[in-house]
Amino acid sequence: MGDVISTHLDESRRHYISEKTGKVLGEFCQFYEEQYGVALFNSVRYEIEGNGGPQSQLLHRKVPLEDRVIISGNLFQYVEENKKWRNRFSVVPHNYGLVLYENKLAYDRGIQPRIVLNSAGYKILTSLDQYLELVNSSLPGTAPKSGNAPILKCPTQFPLILWHPYSRHYYFCVMTGKEQDKWRAVFQDCVRHCNNGIPEDSKVEAPAFTDAVRMYRQSKEQYGTWDMLCGNEVQVLSNLVMEELVPELKTMIGPKLKGKAQERQRVWIQISDAVYRLAYDQIKAHYDAVVTKCELERPRMESTIRTDMDQIITSKEHLASKIRAFVLPKAEICVRNHVQPYIPSILEALMIPTSQGFAEVREVFFKEVTDMNMNVINESGMEKLGEYMEKLSQLAFHPVKMQSCYEKMDQLKLEGLQQRFDVSSASVFKQRAQILMRQQMDDAVHTFGTLLHQELAKMLGKEELCKSIQRILERVLKKYDYDSSTVRKKFFREALLQITIPFLLKKLAPTCKAELPKFQELIFEDFDSFILVENTYEEVVLQSVMKDIMQAVKEAAVQRKHNLYRDSMVMHNSDPNLHLLGEGLPIDWGEEFGSQPDSDPSAEKHRRARQVVSVLHDDEGALPYEAGAEVLMHQVSQEEPGSEELEACPALASPGSPDSVQGIRGMLVKEFSVETPVPAREEAKESLTNGTIVQQSGSSEERGVERAAQKAEEGPGSLEHSAQHDAGSPGLANPGVEEQEAKPAVPTAPAQPPALTTASLLAEGGAEVNRHKPNDKETGEEVSTQAHAEKVEPGQPATGTSAGTTENSAGTTENSAGTTENSEGVQTQF
Repeated sequence: MGDVISTHLDESRRHYISEKTGKVLGEFCQFYEEQYGVALFNSVRYEIEGNGGPQSQLLHRKVPLEDRVIISGNLFQYVEENKKWRNRFSVVPHNYGLVLYENKLAYDRGIQPRIVLNSAGYKILTSLDQYLELVNSSLPGTAPKSGNAPILKCPTQFPLILWHPYSRHYYFCVMTGKEQDKWRAVFQDCVRHCNNGIPEDSKVEAPAFTDAVRMYRQSKEQYGTWDMLCGNEVQVLSNLVMEELVPELKTMIGPKLKGKAQERQRVWIQISDAVYRLAYDQIKAHYDAVVTKCELERPRMESTIRTDMDQIITSKEHLASKIRAFVLPKAEICVRNHVQPYIPSILEALMIPTSQGFAEVREVFFKEVTDMNMNVINESGMEKLGEYMEKLSQLAFHPVKMQSCYEKMDQLKLEGLQQRFDVSSASVFKQRAQILMRQQMDDAVHTFGTLLHQELAKMLGKEELCKSIQRILERVLKKYDYDSSTVRKKFFREALLQITIPFLLKKLAPTCKAELPKFQELIFEDFDSFILVENTYEEVVLQSVMKDIMQAVKEAAVQRKHNLYRDSMVMHNSDPNLHLLGEGLPIDWGEEFGSQPDSDPSAEKHRRARQVVSVLHDDEGALPYEAGAEVLMHQVSQEEPGSEELEACPALASPGSPDSVQGIRGMLVKEFSVETPVPAREEAKESLTNGTIVQQSGSSEERGVERAAQKAEEGPGSLEHSAQHDAGSPGLANPGVEEQEAKPAVPTAPAQPPALTTASLLAEGGAEVNRHKPNDKETGEEVSTQAHAEKVEPGQPATGTSAGTTENSAGTTENSAGTTENSEGVQTQF
């Protein structure tokens, strides 16, 4: 590999790559410094004026994945250095980085991992045909014929390939289709989380960065959405550089690639990865210096803003009025002719899959709690409650159980609109909606657990516990209905802006862009760091279409088929002490309500840590991964045809006790006679060993009896729209706003126009003390040889896979680390 890289990337080409990277960085950093002052002003203004949206009804948990591992298990990995398949012990910790160890023993002993990979920008492929199609489309020169041999041979029929347009690719395979589906869901969760990497709680740096990226691309006549705005800031800038570099490198290097199609494909992937790393290292040093410079200027700038806030606002409003008089007539004509007719169809395309996804979140939550309720009562009441609640608390981060919710967004199709509005793909909207679904599920689960924990202080018996769980479930579902409606409407507005605003800016650029510099003289010199003509111009364009977007979403809320609340309906917080309750310490269900056998406390703590550390266990432990797998890998590495697929052992069936389930329902039927039809939902297709072991839910009539029982138990103190909840569409989150008791809210205009930013528009292993723990800030990959993997350098800092810094469910960006090279291998941390 080194010879290939040195041949095609000689000193002159490396120098050219460095110059090109420096040029892009210089232009971008100028935009960033300008946008930093604007973002700081907007942040301070928002802090002073305040303009919060509707208060959420559900509680938000800050550290949902602390001391957790998403999954651990074995995967076959193709090692490009020796062209062999090897068995790897794989761990996905709470920061969603894929960590590969030599084997399970290396993980237990705390030996350095082979690879730590951040999957931002990757696509998960499950067939070689899909992979070859992408590789051939990116290869310089004429694409190979379809009948050519593949770039690699897999030992099984179930591959998992991580493809990136610029960085290196990773090849895995598993034994069965069930395993493939499970790991694919896990990898997609990793990609989804890492793509959402720029932290939303950063009120200055995040909008400054995304606006600078957008302004830079617009300066190159590139409007519309961008799929590679993913990962941390350095990864995004690397993608920005590669977007300009790759076409030039294809022209320079492509004709010199020799050999068969497979060899040319392999060489080009290696060259692209090497260029990506060169650009990444240079960008990281330069970008960190710019960020430091802005941070040093921040106290002075913030002091000026707070002192002269009124004058800055007045100056900005004066500038906006002048630009509005010039731009608005042209913008309104453009909106009326080219945007307004298409808003309803865009909104409908977004609303159908999104509403179905949030309805599925509601249904999955309802089913999991109902099954837990039945299992707790049928088994041993309070003794099992802690175990089941521990598993339920991680439901939102269970990739397989959440997959049915995420799959609803796959129905989103924008083909008819992509060409008109320059939307590169719908993936940015799909992933954003899926992140919101996960957040709403976690909020619902956390609120349920908090309310149940409060109720358990009464030391209830089995029958009372059953009724309390059902009563709390109904309360949380009502809160979920309201919050999900608010979240979806905000998502629709942002998506419509993200689709239409770049189109309008592109349409108006020929007639408006050249006239903007003359407005610069209207800005006082002292305020030119906080007021930019370009940003004010975009806000005016945004205002020209915002009225139509707001009206379209408002009209959609009236249609009950989408299960949205009307804007005039406000659900006031009926639990004033709930948010105070949520500020307490996290609930340790296993410790507080789990069984407490007589044993050594330290041993019990260690046993329990091993039990709950993984959200999703590798339940295919019986698969012949170890000795037999190595033989299979050796055979495949020799490329002998006819390798047979290994068969998995049948999964253990979940135990059931239908008689006891019917007993509970019979008890409810005797006490309540009201029936509310609720459609039965398909049972989960896959049973996971560390998921809730459930008995089947009953018929729709029996479930309706349980709901009726809950409402009768709540009495008049229930939330305002409980009665109409059952009158809506069965099985969906229909709030029934017509019969809801609510006070109309007086619409208030925002204190300032919404900022037009891309961000807003868009384990089985125990917790051994000495184990090596990958850092949260490792967002790239670490590659080391076997010799390097057998030792840990004394000076290396300890980081955590199951402890340490955690990320909130909205997703945060891991900061980049440095790059070190030695004779044993290359270790790169992105």
